[in-house]
Amino acid sequence: MSNIYRAAVCTSLTGPDSMRIQDRDAIPLKAGEVRIAVKAAGLNFPDLLMTYGKYQFRPEPPFIPGLEIAGEVIEVAPDVTAFSTGDRIMGGSKGNGFAEQIVLSDTAARPLPSALSFSEGACWHGAAITAWHALNDKASLQHGESILILGASGGVGMAAVKLAKHKGAIVIATGSNDEKRKAIEKAGADFCLDPADPDLASNVKALTDGKGVDVVFDPVGGDLAITGTRSIAWGGRYLIVGFASGDIPSFPANHALIKGYSLIGLRAGESSRRDPELAKHSEAALRKLAADGVMRPHISHRFALEDCAAALLALKERKVIGRAVIEI
Repeated sequence: MSNIYRAAVCTSLTGPDSMRIQDRDAIPLKAGEVRIAVKAAGLNFPDLLMTYGKYQFRPEPPFIPGLEIAGEVIEVAPDVTAFSTGDRIMGGSKGNGFAEQIVLSDTAARPLPSALSFSEGACWHGAAITAWHALNDKASLQHGESILILGASGGVGMAAVKLAKHKGAIVIATGSNDEKRKAIEKAGADFCLDPADPDLASNVKALTDGKGVDVVFDPVGGDLAITGTRSIAWGGRYLIVGFASGDIPSFPANHALIKGYSLIGLRAGESSRRDPELAKHSEAALRKLAADGVMRPHISHRFALEDCAAALLALKERKVIGRAVIEI
């Protein structure tokens, strides 16, 4: 094991152009920790936001972004019994993933499903658990119901498309260009619409015999959120997943009252931390879906560690369809 490793470091809060490859010294393990040789790191929108200091977790430079990784265990603390050197694992933290190695608590790591490659594993769990928690625990999406998935070309949106179709829903999704719409349809969407179309809400209603969708899955926010509320059926469920647009919408309370729909916020990670039994059940379900090929991520872009700035820029410019990954 090398005592020095390379990492992609954010050196100032000016965005992707601040990323530099630097050498870091390996630190000794503490109790309950494992050291992992990172094979792949998934890119997430919060990674980009952190390079501008615009995410809710705001580390001061210099810091290493990277929330999700997959790799191989190369060292374990003496008290760790859950893992051994050579184990294939995936895991996450608030950063430090864009590097040749990372230290995680043994509770922040989990075995990598055998059906997934390292790159798939680094892009899988965060999006999959969000989609699962949203459509099962929060919306209880049923066979035959209809769902509108906004921002469906993103990692979380694509996972929601695959899961909703697997559950037997009628899936209406949005994608901003032909390439994205084709990928979304290939993932299982029954219909894919342009989110910039001023008649989006009317088109959604036309596809649902005028009643609107039973569920809206919204990881985008902004003005599109209000369009989503106009697309929802009486008594529907509106899932507030995130704000990839950068704008947090203000929902008109009188509209929710008149149409009788529910606004439902969700935080999959926090829910798992607060409810261990829920987390255990969700993990088992997701692993079966991975084995069955249902929830495997769509990866459109692959980058080397040296190209971390370009990877983040591709995310910023909305070029990524599904997920992007840094392969080490």
